[in-house]
Amino acid sequence: MRTLRESDNASLVSVTADSATLYGSLVIPAEAQGIVLFAHGSGSSRRSSRNRYVAHVLNNAGLATLLIDLLTSNEEILDRHTQHLRFDIGLLSSRLVGATDWLRQNPSTRFLNIGYFGASTGSAAALIAATERSDAVDAIVSRGGRPDLAGTALVRVQAPTLLILGGKDHIVIKLNRDAFEKIVAEKQLEIVPGATHLFEESGALEQVAQLASQWFQRHLNSNPDRLRREEG
Repeated sequence: MRTLRESDNASLVSVTADSATLYGSLVIPAEAQGIVLFAHGSGSSRRSSRNRYVAHVLNNAGLATLLIDLLTSNEEILDRHTQHLRFDIGLLSSRLVGATDWLRQNPSTRFLNIGYFGASTGSAAALIAATERSDAVDAIVSRGGRPDLAGTALVRVQAPTLLILGGKDHIVIKLNRDAFEKIVAEKQLEIVPGATHLFEESGALEQVAQLASQWFQRHLNSNPDRLRREEG
């Protein structure tokens, strides 16, 4: 693992996933029991102000976070022109699986329970990746996501899943309700009143962060399953 300074309390890490070198911002609070891996949405990156805010709230709740770029710098340049790779759910989920494997092998994160936080198309990638690593992923949260893009993987999701939507995001609400019916794992759907797709309204993102924090604390903290899996 190559570690560089990312900010006062975060480290920049390089992760090899799907034969690509990806960069992420890693924060591990003292006594953390769980870590949340972020899957950004269309055209976004680890520098997303919305995801960084949510990560900050999770860190304050004692959860570790890894905000990671699922595309390489060259791929990001290409995607700005074509807008194709951001919708390549297979590629994004494969990268997320690779990042999950890295977390399970890295000495500072290997004993932490893992959760996914997906936004927009990143939520579909998170749901698919969770079916590929069902023994490792303990919780999923989707913010304004497109779980419908996960297709047939929805019925195979085993991790408790929370879908958070803006009350004014009408088309995406319908897509989420349809996907919600296909998920057989523990699940919950929360609608933030008055919020649009990006939760830019006053107090909307704060509600998202609190809902996510409560879900992850419930399912990642004090969970002995990971230790048993590692010992086995």
